Amino acid sequence: MQQALIHMNIRLDQAVSDPTGDTGLRIIRAIVAGERDPHQLAALRHPHCKKSEAEIARALTGTWREEHLFVLKQSLELFDFYTRQIEAGDAEIERTSSAIRPHWPDPDPNDQAPLPPNKRGSNSKNLPKNSPVNVRRHLRRITGIDLTSVDGLSLDLALKIVAAIGTDMSRFPTVKHVTSWLKLCPNNQITGGKIIRSSTGKSHNRARQAFLQAAASVARSNCAFGAFYRRLKARVGPAQAQVATAHTIARVVYHLLKFKVEYCQMSAQEYEQQFRERETRYLQRKVARLGFTLTPTAAVS
Repeated sequence: MQQALIHMNIRLDQAVSDPTGDTGLRIIRAIVAGERDPHQLAALRHPHCKKSEAEIARALTGTWREEHLFVLKQSLELFDFYTRQIEAGDAEIERTSSAIRPHWPDPDPNDQAPLPPNKRGSNSKNLPKNSPVNVRRHLRRITGIDLTSVDGLSLDLALKIVAAIGTDMSRFPTVKHVTSWLKLCPNNQITGGKIIRSSTGKSHNRARQAFLQAAASVARSNCAFGAFYRRLKARVGPAQAQVATAHTIARVVYHLLKFKVEYCQMSAQEYEQQFRERETRYLQRKVARLGFTLTPTAAVS
């Protein structure tokens, strides 16, 4: 659709941020229906659209060539067909999720606390369109916890992780086993007592890819994982920092699934404070072994 519009000098991408959004689809459907007046098309804008009608009308002034209009019509029909297929897939996800029964009795909905609202930035187009709240509720019923409360994990990423690793963590004796299976821990190759290579290795594990996406999404966020990523990025670079952050998120998810405890969010400031206290205790023990004492700068007169 976008290519056909550009060939007609219709720059819908400059008029709206998302051509497949509410305003964009209204305009495209009106064009396919036969509307050619740019001002009439611009009048279809959503009230919350940032661009004015005059700005949108200027972007919708072009040459209406029949061959490109034919391509636009076919592309719109394909877009609608794939949209219906995705909605059918979302309905199947909900049906399958409702049919899964955990190893413990289903909790009483009246005794459960309501789910907290979705985190900012989780309104992805990949979320189930029909009833994302129901799928999220099914996910908590199956796992016993709310995985979407973990920073960086959206509903679709949580579904991918549960589908890949399951909910029974007894198959992994320790957290080291699950991170090794996910290939998120170093594979140290030692020769003569020296580490000559320490890569994590390649893997097509979907859970690993989901954890890496979660690590990338918290790079600039004000959470503990974001602060951890930025601290490592300054020291080892973005690629290794992303893997290390994914490793940390995987450890947290393993702990939540194994002990059925809810995630306790921590801000970047709280993480930095804990890191500072931990470094202070380490330095105090180190200088004590050397026969010195550690004095804060603020206490020096």
